[in-house]
Amino acid sequence: MKVCVFSSKRYDERFLKPALRRAKHNPVFFETRLTPQTANLAQRFDAVCGFVNDSFGGATLERLHKQGIRLIVLRCAGFNNVDLEAARNLNIAVARVPTYSPHAVAEHTVGLILAVTRRLHKAYNRVRDGNFSLEGLLGFDLFEKTVGIVGTGQIGAVAARILLGFGCRVLAFDPYPNEELEEMGVIYCAVDRLASESAVITLHCPLTRETHHLVDEEFLAKTAEGVTIVNTGRGALVDTGALIGGLKSGRIGAVALDVYEEETDLFFEDLSAQVIQDDVFARLLTFPNVLITGHQGFFTKEALEAIARQTANNLTNFEDGAVSDDDPAFVLGPD
Repeated sequence: MKVCVFSSKRYDERFLKPALRRAKHNPVFFETRLTPQTANLAQRFDAVCGFVNDSFGGATLERLHKQGIRLIVLRCAGFNNVDLEAARNLNIAVARVPTYSPHAVAEHTVGLILAVTRRLHKAYNRVRDGNFSLEGLLGFDLFEKTVGIVGTGQIGAVAARILLGFGCRVLAFDPYPNEELEEMGVIYCAVDRLASESAVITLHCPLTRETHHLVDEEFLAKTAEGVTIVNTGRGALVDTGALIGGLKSGRIGAVALDVYEEETDLFFEDLSAQVIQDDVFARLLTFPNVLITGHQGFFTKEALEAIARQTANNLTNFEDGAVSDDDPAFVLGPD
């Protein structure tokens, strides 16, 4: 199949190109994001490959459909950027990478927790400047602290196991409790209890209508004073305005983010020579107890290899008509 790859970086070509060509597919890479305005680049292609910040809204899908696109392959696990109803109506199949390396994101999560609670980001900058003072760097042990995990799918489950290894008491909220985690000592509870008892709260649930702005003013009002909030899931799980309010009041002790709800025009680009126009994001950067990484939780060699391999398989399975109703990779198959 001829595949049009949007939001492409050099690392995408490095991993995707050989995997797709081994599977007899022909990829063409574009650095631009997919929008209704750039959708015309997909002319004469069979499928479109997109990433987390590509726009697969109704207008984009209409244009892709008119150009004969039959399949969208996402090189990510989430599909919140796709209008699934519109895709269904246009008979466009949507595939994703349901699992690539849950360890990559979970390990990045724990790394963020350690960095922000032990002030490693501040210490690094101080030492480079020859400042070896420990004032303002006081942290706390994770041992015997309560950590709340919202969402215990594959990533959340790995994070729970790691944190249990640190000797943490782990609370979890998920509509579908994991029996293996329960046997290991994870306590499933209501989200209100998780909020009130946790010293650290980390988010690993999908972004849906129900979870949009899950962490808002009402949620934060229930948390313990000085709570640490970590989000490596989807940016819009957190109401950024409420987050800033919690930081200013001292309700929140620290924040670590790998995602941001308005990240589309920021992340994955080098803006170091420009003035950041997002005033809310710029405000976040002023807090000394906030650590932000640019959506790199997935960014390991193992994860990129798995993403490339699954993306190639999704294209091949669709081409061969080997898509079944219970295939977790296909969010929406053709009618």
